[in-house]
Amino acid sequence: MRLARSAAALVVAVGSGILAVSLSGSADAATIGAGSYTETLPAGAKLPAGCGSVSTNPRENVTANAPEGAVPTNDWWSSLLFKKGDDCAFSQPLYAHPLAYRPVAGGLGFSYEQTPAISGSPTGLGEYHYPYAQKLVVGVAGLNAPKALVDGWTDWTVTPSWSDGTRTLKATIGHGLPLTYFQATGGDALITVTGPPTAWSNSGNRLGFSIAGQDYVAWGPAGSTWTASGNTFRSTLAGKGYFTVGVLPTTTANSTAEKVALADSWNQYAHNHVTGTRVSYSYNQATGTVDTTYGFTTTAREGGGTGTVIALYPHQWRHLTGSTPAAQTYVSPRGRMKITTGTQFRTSMKYTGVLPEIPAVADSSGADLTTITGYLNAELNNPADFRGDDTYWTGKGLGRAARIAEIADQLGLTTVRNAALNVIKTRITDWFTASPGKAARLFYYDRNWGTLIGYPASYASDEDLNDHHFHYGYFVAAAATLAKFDPNWATTGQYGGMVDLLIRDANNYDRGDTRFPYLRDFDIYAGHDWASGHGAFGAGNNQESSSEGQNFSNALIQWGQATGNSTIRDAGIWLHTTQAAAINEYWFDVTGENFPSQWGHNYAAIVWGSGGAYATWFSGEHALVVGINMLPMTGGQLYLGDHPESVRNTYAELVRNNGGEPQQWRDMHWQFLALGDGDAALSKFRAGGGNYTSEEGESKAHTFHWIRNLAALGTVDRTVTANHPLAKVFTKNGVRTYVASNITNSTLTVTFSDGRTMSVAAGRTATVGGLTWSGGSANGGGVVSPSPSTPTSPSPGCTTAPLLSQGRTATASTTEGADFPASHAVDGNAATRWSSAFADPQWLQVDLGSVQTLSRAELVWEAAFGSAYTIQTSTDGSTWTTAATVTNGDGGTDTLTLAGSGRHLRVNGTSRGTPYGYSLFEFRVYGACGSTAAPTTAPATTTWAVDTAYAAGATVTYNGTRYQCRQAHTSLGGWEPPNALSLWLPL
Repeated sequence: MRLARSAAALVVAVGSGILAVSLSGSADAATIGAGSYTETLPAGAKLPAGCGSVSTNPRENVTANAPEGAVPTNDWWSSLLFKKGDDCAFSQPLYAHPLAYRPVAGGLGFSYEQTPAISGSPTGLGEYHYPYAQKLVVGVAGLNAPKALVDGWTDWTVTPSWSDGTRTLKATIGHGLPLTYFQATGGDALITVTGPPTAWSNSGNRLGFSIAGQDYVAWGPAGSTWTASGNTFRSTLAGKGYFTVGVLPTTTANSTAEKVALADSWNQYAHNHVTGTRVSYSYNQATGTVDTTYGFTTTAREGGGTGTVIALYPHQWRHLTGSTPAAQTYVSPRGRMKITTGTQFRTSMKYTGVLPEIPAVADSSGADLTTITGYLNAELNNPADFRGDDTYWTGKGLGRAARIAEIADQLGLTTVRNAALNVIKTRITDWFTASPGKAARLFYYDRNWGTLIGYPASYASDEDLNDHHFHYGYFVAAAATLAKFDPNWATTGQYGGMVDLLIRDANNYDRGDTRFPYLRDFDIYAGHDWASGHGAFGAGNNQESSSEGQNFSNALIQWGQATGNSTIRDAGIWLHTTQAAAINEYWFDVTGENFPSQWGHNYAAIVWGSGGAYATWFSGEHALVVGINMLPMTGGQLYLGDHPESVRNTYAELVRNNGGEPQQWRDMHWQFLALGDGDAALSKFRAGGGNYTSEEGESKAHTFHWIRNLAALGTVDRTVTANHPLAKVFTKNGVRTYVASNITNSTLTVTFSDGRTMSVAAGRTATVGGLTWSGGSANGGGVVSPSPSTPTSPSPGCTTAPLLSQGRTATASTTEGADFPASHAVDGNAATRWSSAFADPQWLQVDLGSVQTLSRAELVWEAAFGSAYTIQTSTDGSTWTTAATVTNGDGGTDTLTLAGSGRHLRVNGTSRGTPYGYSLFEFRVYGACGSTAAPTTAPATTTWAVDTAYAAGATVTYNGTRYQCRQAHTSLGGWEPPNALSLWLPL
């Protein structure tokens, strides 16, 4: 999101004053390895700002029931908590889909719009919205609350709360929930309808009525009734205090009998209040598959039922597995939402890979080599070309330098490569060092908000908490490039911990880390990021540059792969795969089914909660309107080419609307066109003769390299996957070229889903098939090779390996109860067991006491087994490496061969084989064959204290529990071990 706004942006933000408050941190600089950040607000810097005292008390608008830890921002419901602008008491409209809501003094307003409001023209700037238009308010008779608070939240639901001292109301609303659940005290339930309603069913505890062509149903408790009076419906709720209101996916064409029949079928879900939502995901490296489970926890207010009615977005129902949607659909700003029921649904998507950079198959020899060499040498003295000193423009420069380094490495131009790497290292290290008195180029941690803000900030990344994923994605991606050539710099003892903090701030992948909200910028259910921290707009939250969001996702893949952190890598793969599907649906509408047909555009530059816009925040120029969802062009943006015909259509629309070829950002548009027609893009580039102005984060070297090589490779082939994350397949004239990048120091064999295999030498990017080429020397990466996909047996002669795990300290993500602790899995007693909560994912880990050579692991499952899980090893309890992968587990006893060494072993369950949890009688870890278990000495233990430097491996006690330090850091108030499990391992 850019700050400057054009008159063409028809939906604009409401201005508000900025409250700048200085805080004194506990230390001038807190260290993470060799890096540091500050807890003292730099001079002149701004804090997040909003209504009342929210700047220094972001929990001002939550109740005592709300979850502890950092508050969420950048969500579809954020204006309810992060109040800002012209509604400091309640919120702006909340677009949950299919319903939209707006809290008012008397309760919760409902809107379900089925007809879009369209402005502008098909060839000019314009927008479409399904605007909030209140049809009813659901509340408590007499309720007049001064403010709506947040009583709780889960992955995609929120519970607003009202109280006027006499009456109270709570409502649970969320993405994909056509049923809204209420709890009330102090008065009758009251539904006030805008305009005269038509009641088509009112019998017993159920009421069905229509307003303006929309059909609603209200369910009261057993024994209750509804009475009508004018425009209101009222119920005493038989004194039970709960009820549900839902909207049906019906139209004026449906008969009363059809409405009644549908309501009848939903009776079984009416009082199963949704009390939790949670996503779990897994990446199967062997098959290139990303599986996601969207789970709903329901509590039956009466009866013993489970499950609810669920509406799925297009990016979900197109990849649905294991269930079939109903025939009815809802209208939404994202297209048709299909319906299923139950406690969960699952999607399965193909991850078709990313690359550090397009391979130099065509510009590594001849005249084209001379051309690219000239372009690269021209960058020798200024590879980053920084256009500003804030986080965004610094990031853009870092990204520019990283592209130059990657290309120069492929072509063996080490002088240019090293110049670019030196600029990256110098500038990022500067930002990662908060020396005393330093006021710029540093990061500040605000413990109240649970956020890391870089100063100088830009585009309201400070006062609105905007765009952290945009800005920090560039930092992380550049750090990943650097890590492949300077792996020591990227270790946790050096600057890797600071990179991890940036990742956790923008999209914290670790639920146990309460310093930052879980997945701050990513809307789990909607499948994409939101840019605004507060979302306080009449059209809901918004995101403009979806491609910069994907730059962050790709950065996680590259960083995780380079540093051997499969947890971060797999989080990036899930984010990237899910968001690629969402972007192709909601920004580019590749199917032509989601945008209103009368809008006339096949592309949206901004996605809003209520619709989309062919406009930007910063310009009305067509070239910039279309180009903002293309930059930066990297090997992580190849998803834009998944549908080549859509690429060509989008480019053609740009030319049509612009009245000719674009003159601004021509490099971005040529690179985009190359994903649909490389030969045409190359022709346009050559015709220009390099006589154009590069986009601010681009270079002529990268533009030529990208276009020239795609013209040779052809278009993306999304039908083929690989068992390696850094691999891609292209097709030209029916011939496939297979690409893989090996950033390790060992030879890698990559297998593709069509049966093709290729061997890639250490540090090389290589191709086989239609084009054969190899180049590069980036061999500092940490993930060596794909893991086995099925359990294997130990070698027959290995019978003397020592049992290392028995009696050691074991911990787990959850336990089913006090009778099934983690310690039971390593106690040697086959009658006792560990059992987890009934949800995915879960983990169990054991500390062997010291680093040991490993040979095998044995898992003895109870009836509740893991059908998909990994065995992971770690030397420090923080950075994990996958040692074995199981994708088709069937319970019983699994024996898996291990290699290498580790102190910590973890069973990381991603898919349960039963509706219950994960349950292990025994988890046995064995050392090297013929060896004996090494004796261990417990390290000295001290009492945890604030403002103390802790080294990795140090142990402390806190409230009677021992913890081991996962990574070196300086402790802060609020980072007590139970609150910072990413830093401390319970022993």
